[in-house]
Amino acid sequence: MFALKRVLSAVPQSTSLCVSHFSACHCLKTSRKSSPYSSVDSERYSSLVKSVMSSRVSSQTPETLQAEDDHIYGPVVKAQTPTRPEVREPKTLHPFLNCEETVDTEEPESGLPARISLNRGQGRSFVPSVTRILQQTLSPEQIFYLERWKRRMIAELGEEGFKEHSQNLFRQGKLLHSALEDILTSGAAWKDRDPSETPEYPPEVRGYLESISHVLEDVSAVRAIESTVQHGTLNYLGIVDCVARYRGVLCVIDWKTSDKPKPFLSNTYDNPVQVAAYAGALNNDGNYKYQVENGLIVVAYKDGSPAHAHQLSSEVMLEYWKTWLLRLEEFTEKRASHASSTLPENR
Repeated sequence: MFALKRVLSAVPQSTSLCVSHFSACHCLKTSRKSSPYSSVDSERYSSLVKSVMSSRVSSQTPETLQAEDDHIYGPVVKAQTPTRPEVREPKTLHPFLNCEETVDTEEPESGLPARISLNRGQGRSFVPSVTRILQQTLSPEQIFYLERWKRRMIAELGEEGFKEHSQNLFRQGKLLHSALEDILTSGAAWKDRDPSETPEYPPEVRGYLESISHVLEDVSAVRAIESTVQHGTLNYLGIVDCVARYRGVLCVIDWKTSDKPKPFLSNTYDNPVQVAAYAGALNNDGNYKYQVENGLIVVAYKDGSPAHAHQLSSEVMLEYWKTWLLRLEEFTEKRASHASSTLPENR
């Protein structure tokens, strides 16, 4: 007890010691220091702060964060909802198939393939061709890319070099079609041919023939080769490369050559429209007693790499048939407009 009194006497008066059941915990209480702000009129200071925070620094100080962003970065331009391109439909949806003819694709083929030559003297002198119609109805985008390619080729080859290059491509195409005509009218299937008896074809087309050799193995029952087709109602004509079965399906076949790989149908540009136009004309031409619903575009390569074969089902052909009707309408309107503008004025 005496010791406890000594401890208590040693503790300064400004502090206190709390003892409970001989368990000592000291709670030191120090004297509070006076704050330098204690003498400030808090109510008046609070009013001053509120007035500063609520007032604008200058006339250019934005009132809100949105106004500040607009001041720094400009007003927000809201993106417009993208509009889908308008789907055009032909004014008159002429039938792709001839209702009077039956689609009898199982009819056995016999005899030589048809080859109807183009004779412009038999009322065909003013009938436009499929190729001409497509060339004169190119879209601005197609014209742009075509001109850009032409300028690039001229820059690389020169004017004369480009002209020679174009002539060579045309000549190689004719040689390839001639070789294919010989092969497909020989009567023997390509896969059953005897290599020792295969005639020597010009060097310019050997690579192309090697390229399409795997396609020729699936071609059979040839019905037409380089044959003219004409649509009497729509007044246009064309020359189909081939009508035959490919893997058992009767198709209008179009042979194409290319320096660049074309693995997708979209790489063939207007070729599907051309095939649909040929098939539609054939289906409405009285010289052909059958109907064709499918198409095939074969892209051959000079280096002998495997050709790309793009099959067009009957559904796809119908879509390209609509595109062809639109192009044909555009051509007809342009020709009518040109004819009316060249007529002599009535005096």
